[in-house]
Amino acid sequence: MGRGKVELKRIENKINRQVTFAKRKNGLLKKAYELSILCDAEVAVIIFSNRGKLFEFCSSSSMLKTLERYQRYTYAASDAAVLVPETQNNYQEYLKLKTRVEILQHSQRNFLGEDLSPLRTNDLEQLENQIEKSLKQIRSRKTQVMLDQLSDLKRKEQMLQEANKAMRRKLQEARQEIPFQLSWEKNGNDGTLNNTGDREPEQTEAFFHPLGCGSLQIGNHPMHVVQLNNADPTQTNTYRPAWMG
Repeated sequence: MGRGKVELKRIENKINRQVTFAKRKNGLLKKAYELSILCDAEVAVIIFSNRGKLFEFCSSSSMLKTLERYQRYTYAASDAAVLVPETQNNYQEYLKLKTRVEILQHSQRNFLGEDLSPLRTNDLEQLENQIEKSLKQIRSRKTQVMLDQLSDLKRKEQMLQEANKAMRRKLQEARQEIPFQLSWEKNGNDGTLNNTGDREPEQTEAFFHPLGCGSLQIGNHPMHVVQLNNADPTQTNTYRPAWMG
């Protein structure tokens, strides 16, 4: 008799469930071992019973290395699955940008007066209007820049004029201080100065005139003045009053 077909469902009998678990667990581990030996494959089996007991088999030296290898392959496959849609989106974006660049290059050539043969009358009129509008904006901007420059120049001119006035005031003050300083210096070194700061002219010997013979009177006492032309230079008393006898 052949073996009957076993229905795959949870075994309700606890003892039968445990017996079936033990038999099939051992058979699974045996098959994994045989597969690793016969086919030179890296096989790892991890089994947890309903009580939480661990059963494992690994054909390699370490279960952790096999799990790390499994994670690398799993993450690589998931990354590849994510990169495929992203690559497609990037390609679509590239096509859009390429089309836009071509349109802009064609418009630039038209603005430069090139490749106008395919354009119709309406297209040419629209191009002309765009160019005129651009010229107005350019001229308006040019005028504004010139006005700004003119304003800056006027402001600089005003600043220079104020600086020039200040320098003139300082120069005038310095000119007024110089004669005053010179007057003090000459008064201390050379002699007396007049009110205008100029030195009075020196009196020479020709300015003095010799006194003739005569008499001088101080109060009620007359003074006889005698001029001695050939007097002895050693005599210092040249004039002798009359009251002194």
